[in-house]
Amino acid sequence: MSLLSLLDYASVLVFALTGALVASRAQLDIVGFCFFASLTAVGGGTVRDVLLDRNPVFWMAQPSYLWVACGAALVVFLTAHLLESRYRVLLWLDACALAVAVAAGAGVAQSAGQSPTVVVVMGMITGCMGGLLRDVVSNEVPLVLKQGELYVTCAFAGSAGAVMAQAFGLGEGFVALICAGVTFTLRAGSILFGWCLPVYRGRPPR
Repeated sequence: MSLLSLLDYASVLVFALTGALVASRAQLDIVGFCFFASLTAVGGGTVRDVLLDRNPVFWMAQPSYLWVACGAALVVFLTAHLLESRYRVLLWLDACALAVAVAAGAGVAQSAGQSPTVVVVMGMITGCMGGLLRDVVSNEVPLVLKQGELYVTCAFAGSAGAVMAQAFGLGEGFVALICAGVTFTLRAGSILFGWCLPVYRGRPPR
């Protein structure tokens, strides 16, 4: 199994756990759990593959990705009641999933010989789209849009780190590690210490 496939499996697994946690907060049945887990798990990778014209899309070529997502949903369905704070767990699982998915998306684009700009965009889309779909469908404010949160910025920085690492001639594994490390570090800093960029403050017209 290639490194890119491992990254896709890892991102599918962890994002599926976050989708299932959202389903538990909404008190859905097991089918609802599987739906949310699968939507979150493959959403970003699907958009990535469609834009890169990869045929077939990764989970259609290997349906085992969906079985991984459904397995994660079942685990959460049976154990979510044991968690003291599901939202806190959701935040940290989402941070891990974001880091792995950004590395997977950037790596796929790099392996396809895409330009640095496309690599950065694909990393951001792969990392952010699944969680965005999860939050929109569950009628929650998406994490990517919450004021004072570093989210898309983390994906951008991680993807840019992958581009720079490849430019320095580092191997595929080191590129993925740097990408995931930068993404997770920034997201963890935002969760723990409130790291954020300045936001726009509207002023009344004169």
